Amino acid sequence: MATREETTVNGVDVSALEGAIEAIDEDAAVGAFTFRAETEWEDALQATTTIDEFDQAGETVHTRAFTLRGDEPEEILGERTAPNAVETLLGALGSCLAVGYAANAAAMGIELEALRFEMEGDVDLRGFLGLDEDVRPGYESIACTTRIEADATAEQLEELRERVEATSPLMDAITNEVALVTRLEIE
Repeated sequence: MATREETTVNGVDVSALEGAIEAIDEDAAVGAFTFRAETEWEDALQATTTIDEFDQAGETVHTRAFTLRGDEPEEILGERTAPNAVETLLGALGSCLAVGYAANAAAMGIELEALRFEMEGDVDLRGFLGLDEDVRPGYESIACTTRIEADATAEQLEELRERVEATSPLMDAITNEVALVTRLEIE
């Protein structure tokens, strides 16, 4: 019988990962979650978001309330006390990719020595400010460079990249249209 140390790659318990994949494959409800975030405006251009995790029945899965603060740069009247939403999006993409690389590399038996993502995107504020309807309010494009050191061949690392990018929830949400329903409730 393998010890935990023998089944851990990149800090990921490969046996537990395989068990989770098998459980979700057998019962899709095990892997179905609703993530919720509530953002409250504080003052000026600052807001705080609280995040919780719920199952499909709306029951809290974990007591894990996280908070994220947001602010804008001085150039658009913020105080830069926290990242703005488009900066947070880059961070969320990097975090999603890091998780995907670590888990998939572990499943493939690839030990990571170093992993870093460098992301950047250009935003033209004329779109955000409604000054030019031909300018998008968000990113025109995002560039992401993955820097990796691992005990694997270039072909294995390319296969890893393809697996991660094909299954990344954030890459999917960024590159494909996601249905968004908005409501306004006046209190």
